[in-house]
Amino acid sequence: MRHVTHLPCTTKEEEHVVIPMSDGVRLSARVWRPDSSDHEPVPAVLEYIPYRKRDLTAERDSVHHPYIAGHGYACVRVDLRGTGESEGVLRDEYLEVEQRDAEEVLAWLAEQPWCDGTTGMMGLSWGAFAALQVAARRPPSLKAVVIASFTDDRHADDMHYMGGAMLSDNLAEAGTMFAYATCPPDPAVVGDRWRDMWLERLEHSQPWVLEWLRHQRRDDYWRHASVAENYQDVQCPVLASSGWADGYSNAVTRLLAHLDVPRKGLIGPWSHKFPHLGEPGPAIGYLQEVVRWWDHWLKGVDNGVMDGPMLRTWMQDSVPPSTSYEERPGRWVAEPCWPSPHVRPTTHALTRHRIVPPGEPRERTAGSDDGDPLTVRSPLSVGQFAGKWASYNAPPDLPYDQREEDGGSLVFETEPLTERLEILGSPTVDLDLSADEPVAMVAARLSDVSPDGAATRVTYGLLNLTRRDSAERPEPLEPGRRYRATVQLNGVAQSFPPGHRIRLSLSTSYWPLAWPPPEPATLSVHGGSSTLTLPVRPPEQADDTQAAPFGEPEGTPPIATTTLTPPEERWDVKRDLVGYHAKLDTVKDRGTVRFEAIGLDVGRRAHERYASVADDFTSVSGESTWTMTFRRDDWDVRVVTHTRLTCDEDSFFVDATLDGYEGGRRVFSRTWNESVPRDLL
Repeated sequence: MRHVTHLPCTTKEEEHVVIPMSDGVRLSARVWRPDSSDHEPVPAVLEYIPYRKRDLTAERDSVHHPYIAGHGYACVRVDLRGTGESEGVLRDEYLEVEQRDAEEVLAWLAEQPWCDGTTGMMGLSWGAFAALQVAARRPPSLKAVVIASFTDDRHADDMHYMGGAMLSDNLAEAGTMFAYATCPPDPAVVGDRWRDMWLERLEHSQPWVLEWLRHQRRDDYWRHASVAENYQDVQCPVLASSGWADGYSNAVTRLLAHLDVPRKGLIGPWSHKFPHLGEPGPAIGYLQEVVRWWDHWLKGVDNGVMDGPMLRTWMQDSVPPSTSYEERPGRWVAEPCWPSPHVRPTTHALTRHRIVPPGEPRERTAGSDDGDPLTVRSPLSVGQFAGKWASYNAPPDLPYDQREEDGGSLVFETEPLTERLEILGSPTVDLDLSADEPVAMVAARLSDVSPDGAATRVTYGLLNLTRRDSAERPEPLEPGRRYRATVQLNGVAQSFPPGHRIRLSLSTSYWPLAWPPPEPATLSVHGGSSTLTLPVRPPEQADDTQAAPFGEPEGTPPIATTTLTPPEERWDVKRDLVGYHAKLDTVKDRGTVRFEAIGLDVGRRAHERYASVADDFTSVSGESTWTMTFRRDDWDVRVVTHTRLTCDEDSFFVDATLDGYEGGRRVFSRTWNESVPRDLL
């Protein structure tokens, strides 16, 4: 990244600005704005998230907020109530009070003497959720949003559930927020009130996974703040981006298809990061694009920001399987609109272990409509090389070689390709199947198989078969009865070179990425009447040459930090062939970092463990342990959270602890032991 020190405007920073809410709670904001805004008001851009602006996101914030402010904007970074130095308690994600607070913050900003009354919102992940959700509420000052790594459908396409199957990230991210929501404010800002504010957070917090488990169907809890319920609620321009290595790879194209406002989409090869910090590379000059967007929609500059394609995306070339990539080879392609006029859905019949080319007669052999079905009953080991639902850091959480996974799967494969094939969009698998249990799932994986046999997962999808017709009203399967079920795989842009094969793999478990059903199930798939549909895009479209190239990544220099203890990253798969225990251990330790400007030492360590015994589907367990430390001089505070999720055939069990330490002495402790019934899950 090129660090820019000379910008069009000189700026000032206000580290702690108090914004009062109507119920008396005061939120804490950090503001970067042009010096000239004292007498020449400018538009305000809000980023609204719970991740502690004073420390945990301070380095990242220092790269993009001063950069945007230096181009003539008041950039405002607000911590949600109950986080950082904002008062109150954060009890869950995307609550009504959170969105009302955001509306009040925008109204407050519009009234400030340094703001011209016009506002925008931007953000990654929670910040993008917040911007899109608030846009649907149409606050009068909000004129445009810029969002990255988000969803428009909280139940169907978020970290909680996929195709009605529960993701392990439902536990992992609940563990993250259990820790983040119980951290103390900084006494250097709030003074002696810090302890009372901290104890209020500790006393009123609970493991978020409990609430998320109580809503296993698509109900009003998930419909709230899901823009997909009514896209017409959004009436301001939207610049949306994501990455193919992210869990949120689908919502960009859905917004392009369903919104009726000026909109642009951008999807790169990235994990869960802003595009100017994109990993795997190439990262792009995203902040330049953002400034152009704000200039047009907040200042009325006629800069041609809406010219060119609606969607620009990275068409990924074939790569060997790896848990991390520094760069993904490929090229930028462009689409004038979405759905694309260039993409042709191409349907392939599935016969006995073959993906049949379009137009070829279906085989009248076993596995066709006239023969015996193909069966699969996967071991719990299928899924141990699946990686994370979303690649949060890039390394080392991407899927590894799929050959071992395929050993426990039902596999269909093309002949070696005779010419290059490219896909853009969401493949679908339409299955004619039956099961021998009332609750069963199917995981469908699409892989690029090289001539040497290495299999790189390209995309995948999950379906809880009790949700085959409705996520709102699931129905148990009648053992032995044939059903039609469609599995939609995540969107992707991928090329397959000549000589490679395309492989479709079906499994009945995908642990630990997804929680398995109560009992192992055998699926019988009728190949002759089952199909795979690929969104085929012919290479080298004329529109691809019309997209202006992206600039080099830019940003302002990050704030000064010093690493006091080194970070640690670990991803270990362990198998005991005596007791048949299997474990996946992941460690994400950011080390201890000193924020030099405020003399604060901060440590973050997360440890996740997923375990099972043989093929006992009720033996699976997940654990999330977080330790957060904050030290300055004689102020020394630590928060430790632990959440364990287990199950039997009928229920989920949550055992959790929350401990707060001051000066090495435990000052708060609470334990939860609760159960939640399984609902055809």
